[in-house]
Parts: sequence; C-alpha cells; structure tokens
Amino acid sequence: MINRYTDLIHQTFDFPQESFEMVDGYLRFNNINLIELVQKYGTPLKLTYLPKIGQQIEKARKHFKKAIKHSGYQGKYYYCYCTKSCHFSHVLKEVLDHGAHIETSSSFDIDLILKLYKEGKVNEKTIIINNGFKTEDYTQKISELINNGFTNIIPILDNKQEIFYYDQYVEEDEFSVGIRVATEEEPNFEFYTSRLGIRNSEVVPFYRDVLSQNKRAKLKMLHFFVDTGIKDSIYYWGELKKGISLYCELKKICPDLTALNIGGGMPIPNTLGFEYDYGYMISEIVNLIKESCEEFDIPEPDIYTEFGKYTVGESGAAIFSVLNTKQQNDAEVWYMVDNSLMNTLPDSWGIGERFILLPINKWNNGFRRVNIGGLSCDNSDYYNAEVHENQVYMPVTDDDSKEPLFLGFFNTGAYQDALSGYGGVKHCMIPSPKHVIVDIDEDGKQIDYLLFPEQTADSMLSILGY
Repeated sequence: MINRYTDLIHQTFDFPQESFEMVDGYLRFNNINLIELVQKYGTPLKLTYLPKIGQQIEKARKHFKKAIKHSGYQGKYYYCYCTKSCHFSHVLKEVLDHGAHIETSSSFDIDLILKLYKEGKVNEKTIIINNGFKTEDYTQKISELINNGFTNIIPILDNKQEIFYYDQYVEEDEFSVGIRVATEEEPNFEFYTSRLGIRNSEVVPFYRDVLSQNKRAKLKMLHFFVDTGIKDSIYYWGELKKGISLYCELKKICPDLTALNIGGGMPIPNTLGFEYDYGYMISEIVNLIKESCEEFDIPEPDIYTEFGKYTVGESGAAIFSVLNTKQQNDAEVWYMVDNSLMNTLPDSWGIGERFILLPINKWNNGFRRVNIGGLSCDNSDYYNAEVHENQVYMPVTDDDSKEPLFLGFFNTGAYQDALSGYGGVKHCMIPSPKHVIVDIDEDGKQIDYLLFPEQTADSMLSILGY
C-alpha cells in the first residue's frame, strides 16, 4: 500500500478548504483551474485573483457591522487599504470599486492618487490618510491635494516638526491632521519603541502647547499601529488599551477629535492549519473602545482600520516547476525549481515568512521530505519550513508521467513584488537613488558623472500599470 500525498493532507488538515480543493486530480485555488493556466502560460507563473480582494473587504465590514450593532456602538467604521502592500493599478482599482479608502506612505503615492483621480477612481471626498515619515516633497504634495479641494485628506503627524510644513504650504483656512502614537515593540524585538510616531507621553502636551494654538489645523484622528498586527496576545491588548486610553484623555481637551485609527492588519493563512477568529477579535476591539469611552464619559469615535496584507495577500500565488531532484546526502533531498525563491518571494528569505505550499499535481503519488531550492547561486535561496517540521512533504517525482511536478506558493499577494523590486518597483514606492560614478584620470584628478538619475514617479507608476 502506497502512502499517498493526498492521504497525508487529508489526515493532517481539514481538507478541502474555502480556497483549496482537488478537481480531476489537480489542485484548484479559489476555483481557478491552475493546471490550465500552467499549460497556457508555462512556469514560473505569478497570478492575482482580483475577486478575492473584494471578498476580504466585505468580510471585514460584515464583522465590524455585526460587532457595532450587537454592542450598540455609536461610531462608524471605515475600511482603508494600505497602498504599500501592493501598488499595482489592477489592485487599487479593485479596492476602490468596493468603496474602500486609501492610506499612503510616501511622496510617489500622491502621484498615484492623482492618476486614479484622472480616471475617476477617487474623488475629492475619498478619505486619504497620509502616513509615514514625511519628506518635504511628500508634505508639499499632500498640501496641494488639500489646496485643490480634497476635503478628506488627513496627514498623520509622525513628528512634532511636521505641522510646520502644512502651515507653510496649505492655503486653506482650515485643514485636518492626525497624530501617530509611537507604540512599544514586542518584547523580542531589537528596539523598545517604534521609530515612527510621537512618544505617548508627549502627545497630550504637543496638542495642548502647539496644535490647540494653531487656528487652522484641526486634530481629527489619533493613529495607533502595532507592526505585528492584530493578535489575541497580551502584548497586543496591552498596546491597544494604552492607545484607547490616550484617545480618551486627548478627547477630553480636543473637541475636534472624532476618529481612532487602529492600524495594523489582521493575519491571513500561512498554513492549512491556520486558525483565527476574526469575528471574536473585532467584537472584542469594538467592546473595549466602547467600555473605555463610557468610563471617560466621552462619545465613541469612528473606527478606522488600515488593512493591507489582509486585503490583497490571499489573492496572490506563485507557481514553479520542479526541474530536477537532487539527493545531496542520506537525509537531504532537493527539489530544484525554475526560479529564485529569494527573488520572487523575498519575505521567505528575509524574515522567514511562511506561505501555504502545495503541489498542483501528483497528489496520488507517494510523498517524502524535501527542501525546495531556487535557481540562484546564493546559499540562502531555499524554502524548507512548515508548521510541523523543517523539511516540507512533497509528492515523489519518479513516476512514469512526463508531466513535471508543479509547486504553488499561495497567499503571496502582499509586499513580495515591491520587496523583490519587481520590474523596478520599490517598497513604499521609495525611489532608487541617483547613481554617480567616481574615477581618477591619468593625472590623479577625480572625475565623476551621473550614470542614472533618481527614479521618477512616472517611471515607477508606468511599471505599475498607470
């Protein structure tokens, strides 16, 4: 009797699942006929399933709507998408088609907003939250949006000096701002406090001494962000409680404050054994905010979330062919694939991120433990970890079929393109710097010339389909 790969999956996990099932011996992802795509386009293959984006947005809205109704919460809920997760035009248009709002991270993001405005995908009433440490160019572009009638622009102050840029460049009689609170990092992180935002203890004095004296700037939002996302952990609940308490304290002296942004995303599956109760977490967050506001006797704020990875992550997949099987010692077998894993899925190399890894075919074959090797010459170009042990279990390839084994990495739709520099795009759309060549001539005199200028917004946006 052969211990088949399909038996291993069915005995280890609940299968089929919402996004995965077997049809006619081949894996389907969100009911996509993967083998048909492979046969049509070949591998390596990267795909984006756009309907999943809208499904994720509606799922979060449904949970918040239910929690708000059940608790009698008086504030509203606003879903925002973090553009830095994936800037491609097809993604942003899908997000906006489902009524989501936008969170930006850098100067080029504003150029992206203007492109979408010309196409009618955003308008002057779209809520645009401007995050990140601001360069002067970034603040100038934000100010231009405000000056051109965008009434729902909310630049989030990352430091106490940033407000003076808007005083200089904004021409309107009144404009909104937010404050980002510098949260404490997880205990196992290298630093104690996030480099982004204003210290918790300095927020109220900054408002009292500076913002409250500014006749034009109106503090509308307190922005709270935990980098590791919304988790049912002592660390997360502790930081959230501190953020809510600060909001309540600030609201007592700031009547314009109406919004609490609980940025930081919800997780997505990285294994078939993934478990996360979205409804429970959202209900607990809403209840915690409501109870704190009742304790301080203040109105409940509108709740904003900024979901990036949650929005687009589950829409993506990457499919490779196994080119060769290599037995390197008695214990280690390598499946060599037709691409570089550290280039195409950089999070798997850089931060040890795990993705759902499943074969597209050969599920009725026996299985064995293997390491997945990429094409580059770098020692780190491999993938070998799952939740249950270091090496991954994959079907054996030594059968009579001429069809190679196809491997799919799933839920890869967030960050991988920007971090890998796909086509020339960059994380947060931070441009490549100018490149200067320096040499010495025959007389020992320095000579230099510009090889490439700094990357422009138009060049990057062209890559992204705008």
